[in-house]
Amino acid sequence: MTRFPQGVIIGKFYPPHAGHRHLIATAAAQSVRLAVVVLGNRFETLTLADRVEWLADEFSGSDVTVLGMPDDCPVDYHSRAIWKAHDEALRIALKLKGITTADAVFSSEGYGAELADRLGAAHLMVDAARSTYPVSGTQCRDDLAAAWRSIIGPARQDMAVRIILVGAESTGTSTLTTALTQHYRGRYPELVDVPEFGRQYTYDTFAAAQAANPDAVLADLVWTAEDFAVIGERQNEMENDAAARCPVVIADTDSLATTLWERYYFGEDSHGSYRALTQLPRRDLYLVTDHEGVAFEDDGWREGEHRRAEMTEWFKEELTREGHSWILVSGTPAERLATATDIIDLIIAQREHFTSPPWATPTVLAGVA
Repeated sequence: MTRFPQGVIIGKFYPPHAGHRHLIATAAAQSVRLAVVVLGNRFETLTLADRVEWLADEFSGSDVTVLGMPDDCPVDYHSRAIWKAHDEALRIALKLKGITTADAVFSSEGYGAELADRLGAAHLMVDAARSTYPVSGTQCRDDLAAAWRSIIGPARQDMAVRIILVGAESTGTSTLTTALTQHYRGRYPELVDVPEFGRQYTYDTFAAAQAANPDAVLADLVWTAEDFAVIGERQNEMENDAAARCPVVIADTDSLATTLWERYYFGEDSHGSYRALTQLPRRDLYLVTDHEGVAFEDDGWREGEHRRAEMTEWFKEELTREGHSWILVSGTPAERLATATDIIDLIIAQREHFTSPPWATPTVLAGVA
């Protein structure tokens, strides 16, 4: 198959989805080099930088070059002056990447032919009917939850609303996590549990110890910094798996909390879990469960009643030090749930609201009302 020396794609990628991925992959297979130009304007909610980064991550290791072009010029396909304004912005963006000619323009839109003609390039239409991947940016913006699996993976990781619950032992963290998950699952059926992996790791470690020695007791377990590294990394994985499935993540602890528990057990000089902290995903809000007014329940696996106040203070200090948004939730279970949902509802509404300039036209797929 003959390949074009230089292919070009332009688009908003607002947000980037499976149809965009198919377009780019198809063009890359037919081009020696491919430039994907992301057009972003000041009226859109998702930043240009984010969209460039997501597509670059999706096609890392390939001959696809992704570049961003701020473009606040209105769109008017019937105006020569407007076409020229766009043409010049595109030409300069490509030129500064060392691209002075284009041999092929790949698109799924009607404007592709005109753009190719202006660049002196061939035009290749890719899945104009959207039959291979029946999805559009308009659909994604109109119903983010329904279209979530169609959005490319790197974008889902950053776009998901992440609510993280942390707290000292027996302060109602898991209780509130469960209540929030149940509350939002009606709206987001794909919302999955993200439990505290450290607890399951303890169960499994103790079971292995008893299998080797039936007389083993919990106090016999010997913990290492590497154990906390494993716990922190797995906690990150569980959270990211949840984000891949649903635009809302509610997690019972995270790898930042793991570093504090390592400090609790080993002191300031143990840093095994900090390996996972370097991969801490973006988060929207921490909810810190207050120890005051909550009776300590000894389930046989806890030992820190006397240090709950200290641990609560650690969480407040560390989250503030790292610049995270956090709220102390206290009172009855109902009051805690109300405090949490009041702010989470606003965060979700903000994340799922997409703005566009007045000249933007929606993409309507055939057979879709």
